[in-house]
Amino acid sequence: MVSQQALFAPEPIALLHDEEGGIRYLPESIPAATAQAWFETALRNVGWLSQQRMMYDREVAVPRLLATFARDAGDLPAPLGEAFEAVRALVGAPFNRVGLNLYRDGSDSVAPHSDKTEKLVPAQPIAIVSLGASRRMTIRPKVGVGAGRIVHVELEPGSCLVMSYASQFTHEHGIPKLAGVTQPRISLAFRCFSG
Repeated sequence: MVSQQALFAPEPIALLHDEEGGIRYLPESIPAATAQAWFETALRNVGWLSQQRMMYDREVAVPRLLATFARDAGDLPAPLGEAFEAVRALVGAPFNRVGLNLYRDGSDSVAPHSDKTEKLVPAQPIAIVSLGASRRMTIRPKVGVGAGRIVHVELEPGSCLVMSYASQFTHEHGIPKLAGVTQPRISLAFRCFSG
């Protein structure tokens, strides 16, 4: 039996509306074989860092591994150069920085937060490409900003979540701990930094 690619790509799913495009989920944005190759290569080639942070008056380990690279970095590991070009074309934004998170299993997480905007170019989006295992993201309105619903979205490998700059002032997003997840996930968070 010969398998054939779907005639139409999956439709983007609007999760939040605002004047800058809101938050959209783009399933199957990166072909499955490419997403798997990027995952395997990044897992091996990126110099993953373990960090400590102050939380509630004590120093704790960040529950995931991290890395960050500028687009023009001389030490940009494979496959990030290819990923930059693909995501810039997909989203239409001049991304120049990528932050990577390695969630080793379901016990790794990131608390609900909004991205810091001081160094970001206003009105430019943030794009998060998921590689490896699927993980659930929770998106919720910030306390005191207004009413709204909590949205859960399953970030599948090869998908891209696009968040507007404006959404960082109204909503938080996070990856909760999830029992039973044993496989790793890598997120590539593309941003437009100023200066």
